[in-house]
Amino acid sequence: MSNKMNGADALVGMLKAHGVRHIFGLCGDTSLPFYDAMRSHGGEITHVLTRDERSATYMADAYARVTGRPGVAEGPSGGGATYILPGLIEASESSYAVLGITTDISVGTYGKYPLTEVDQNALMAPVTKWNQVIVQAAHIPRMVRTAFRAMTTGRPGAAHLGLPYDIQYDAVDPADIWADTQHQSFPSYRQGPEPGAAEAAVDAILSAKSPLIVCGGGVVIAGAMEELARLANRLDIPVATSISGQGSLADRHPQSLGVVGSNGGTDETWEAMEAADLVVFMGCRAGSTTTARWEAPKPGARIVHFDSDPMVIGANYPTEVGVVGDLRLSLAAVNATLDARGQGDTRFGGAQTVADIKARKFDRFEALARSDAAPIRPERIVATLNRILPDDAIIVSDPGTSCPYISAYYQQAQPGRFFITNRAHGALGYSLSASLGAWFGRPGSKVVALMGDGSFGFTCGELETVARAEANITFVVVSNANFGWIKASQMADKGARYYNVDFGRVDHAAIAVAYGLKTWRVGDPGDLQRSLEAAIAFDGPTLVDVVTQPLEEAAAPVRRWMG
Repeated sequence: MSNKMNGADALVGMLKAHGVRHIFGLCGDTSLPFYDAMRSHGGEITHVLTRDERSATYMADAYARVTGRPGVAEGPSGGGATYILPGLIEASESSYAVLGITTDISVGTYGKYPLTEVDQNALMAPVTKWNQVIVQAAHIPRMVRTAFRAMTTGRPGAAHLGLPYDIQYDAVDPADIWADTQHQSFPSYRQGPEPGAAEAAVDAILSAKSPLIVCGGGVVIAGAMEELARLANRLDIPVATSISGQGSLADRHPQSLGVVGSNGGTDETWEAMEAADLVVFMGCRAGSTTTARWEAPKPGARIVHFDSDPMVIGANYPTEVGVVGDLRLSLAAVNATLDARGQGDTRFGGAQTVADIKARKFDRFEALARSDAAPIRPERIVATLNRILPDDAIIVSDPGTSCPYISAYYQQAQPGRFFITNRAHGALGYSLSASLGAWFGRPGSKVVALMGDGSFGFTCGELETVARAEANITFVVVSNANFGWIKASQMADKGARYYNVDFGRVDHAAIAVAYGLKTWRVGDPGDLQRSLEAAIAFDGPTLVDVVTQPLEEAAAPVRRWMG
């Protein structure tokens, strides 16, 4: 480090010290010193210029999901700061480490009505795990360390740092530029369960007649997939997931039941939730979607709950055994307990239960997936992707039309984070941007981003960013010329009294061509597979616009529409 360092240089130096390799963001007046520091001292950091600050945080979010390292997004003061909010709240609620950096008006102008003044501390507080606008340049190194400590320890989440314009020019002691390397990835400083907790959980599980494990995103975040697979195999216990928990087991694993709940769950998988006399929630908050608004587990069912966050234990159900700790360490303790007892024989018939449920579920799915009807059935899109995608492909889905179909029927070949969707807050426009963050995080994998045409309209400007990066991403637009989720809800909940949910049909392929993508527009079901194969085989950004059956007419795996 140079003996001369200003606040902006210090921020870049601290990011480098924490192992940051990519920053996603958008330039602004208050960011001039920061950008100059990145240009001068960035070195190994790649800055990805986005077209919208929302997109930058979505990119950082997906980057964190596939790398296990904190994602970093940045933007300027005022409107830029407000645009960063959606990605930060999604990361916080989904337990991923994302740092939002906003530059700000000068401390010297506070209270003088300068342009773009907003109380960034107040703005960011509800959507972050930790948040601080820095008021002295000397504080920058310690505040960056605190942000990374907060993001990566305990239950991971988002942090925000505000950097006023004037302190970016003030001097900082270069000797204070250091970092704890443990905070370069998450979860860091893992904590194991208290003595006796794993044993109590084993006792409860073994005393049940038909237990069911339900995994949330915590299993993949903790990297607990191997320990989970070992437990599922040795006890032959069925394992279901929330949407965020997909990847806890490979979908082809014999004990892998699939998604349960009101979105992406099916009547068949719901049978296992209703039949369970003991449910083991594992890195899952037992929220409204997974439990179909707490319809199951039924009152009286026994609950064992594993989580790194003690606040979720007992929040929604009386809990017989709570195991608080890192999921990988907790499951290792469970397996060690079974090892010590010499227990590992098949016990619960999970593979047979799963095989029966999945056979019935996929028989119904295949009948729709084989349909030659037009508009194209969403099931046919998923079935085609199941056939043609490589095992290490990453699928990113918006939370709208495509999400329940992918969650219910996509067959992920291996465990881990290969499916990404923003289920905590469900903002449209996520997948188009997030897919680029996933690609930067794992550039060797083919990335496929699915979205409805409503979502496409939110962030299609980022197609220019994708084209500039020459990213190997295939976008699939499920086009039905309406906000499909809301229209289907008006059909189910309001007696098909449709109001203000339809919009004009758009040629998304033509729009993408203008941004520099190679594109296909598909209306004939017979053209779907060859078009998707060509798009996925192409080394560069592609888009396939699929004219699709409207959601309100479809057999979507959403329980409240199927009654």
